[in-house]
Amino acid sequence: MYTQQPFIESLNAGKMHLIFNQLIGKNKWIPCRNVGTFPVRFPSIQKPNDIGKHVDASFPGNDPNNYFEWRVNVKSKGRALLMLVLYSDVSENDAPTIIYEGSHIDVAKLLAKEGEFGLSFMQLANKLDELPNRKEVYATGKTGTVYLCHPFLVHSAQPHSGTLPKFMAQPPLLLRGELAITDSTDGYTPVEQAIRLGLD
Repeated sequence: MYTQQPFIESLNAGKMHLIFNQLIGKNKWIPCRNVGTFPVRFPSIQKPNDIGKHVDASFPGNDPNNYFEWRVNVKSKGRALLMLVLYSDVSENDAPTIIYEGSHIDVAKLLAKEGEFGLSFMQLANKLDELPNRKEVYATGKTGTVYLCHPFLVHSAQPHSGTLPKFMAQPPLLLRGELAITDSTDGYTPVEQAIRLGLD
């Protein structure tokens, strides 16, 4: 949970804030004050044990100290975006995060049936293999590349077959409230529109 100034500045440039406004809406998100968890992936011939498909959770369940009990609901309570921030060059050999293109629409459809309390991290993860197959896209790029992803996007880690360690942060962009997905009088932002595509 790095909070040093260079990390904070890297996510709070003026251009970033403009994009946040375009995707989420003005005054609907909270500027980043840390860069979240910071996984480092080392080259290895061993298969890692954390490469399952998942969607990042956004609000606590009954046990706030147990991340696997954190939850996701159809209004994405607490989370505006998933961000993948590359702090090293990442090629296809350097364990890039796998993004499942369009999977956020499938997840929205799934969560629409689960009400305000939604599903826990593990409950949702256990349902992801039932969703339609989606194209795999690798989150590659030069140092400083930032992927701004829908909060429901299914993604996974993978083994590192390169030669240099991979450094990446994956902070959430936090919401001030919750997303509007029905009965809005002001229209819908792109992130809200994407959820609506999954609603019946």
